[in-house]
Amino acid sequence: MATPPEDHFERLGRLLGGALRPAAGRARMGAALLVGLVTHAVFGVAVIAMIWAMFYGMSQSFGTVPPPWAWFANALLVLQFPLLHTLLLNGRGARLVARVVPGPWGPVLATSSFAVIASLQLAALFLLWTPSGVVWWRAEGAVFWLLCAAYAAAWLLLIKASWDAGAEVQSGALGWLTMLSGRRRPEYPPMPRRGLFRVIRQPIYLSFALTLWTVPIWTPDQLVLALVLTAYCLAAPVLKERRFARRYGSDWHRYKAHTPYMVPGAGQKDVVDG
Repeated sequence: MATPPEDHFERLGRLLGGALRPAAGRARMGAALLVGLVTHAVFGVAVIAMIWAMFYGMSQSFGTVPPPWAWFANALLVLQFPLLHTLLLNGRGARLVARVVPGPWGPVLATSSFAVIASLQLAALFLLWTPSGVVWWRAEGAVFWLLCAAYAAAWLLLIKASWDAGAEVQSGALGWLTMLSGRRRPEYPPMPRRGLFRVIRQPIYLSFALTLWTVPIWTPDQLVLALVLTAYCLAAPVLKERRFARRYGSDWHRYKAHTPYMVPGAGQKDVVDG
């Protein structure tokens, strides 16, 4: 029995589709690797800028805004990070992040897009800051080395906390790795409970706050930065814990009931309502 003509076209379509699929796969993988390269390059620049600028008490940066406008420009730089960071993590802001990359891969790459935006914010804050030129105190001798050790320990604590929370999410790798694998939905890690999260609920915010106060050089610039971002570290988890309560339900409430907010060994008293 002769094969109907339309079957020939269907067979030809399947053959062409099979031939084109590897090329599409290679294009997708190439795009995913490019996103990963950009994500981690920008992330690395931001981290290095933070470590370097705060080590010198914000006394060395590339901003050149003349006075008295320098403090206004610096205020915008220090406020844009907590405000935009919080906005993009919640509600419409989170949906906007999912549209940064157009097309069906936008939601998949949301964690990578968010990491790039946050890294650009931090890079702008620490690289474009205009130093006041005033140095209040500079550690010397044994005190200098003691503070250097404390500063390094705070950063190691931040790295450890980020790892315990899910390094793939914190670094933005989850998005591009999901795209690389061809999956259409990221597999988020479970609710963080391991490592430092066994001790307190917010180790990332605590360790970041510690990096602000263990620097060996103090200037009015560093004090302003430390005060504003420490306030952010204390207040921002309120919204984060509300998101966790919606996402994890009773598991979150049980964990919260037995784990202090930010001070190890502080008992079961909750600082925020979940």
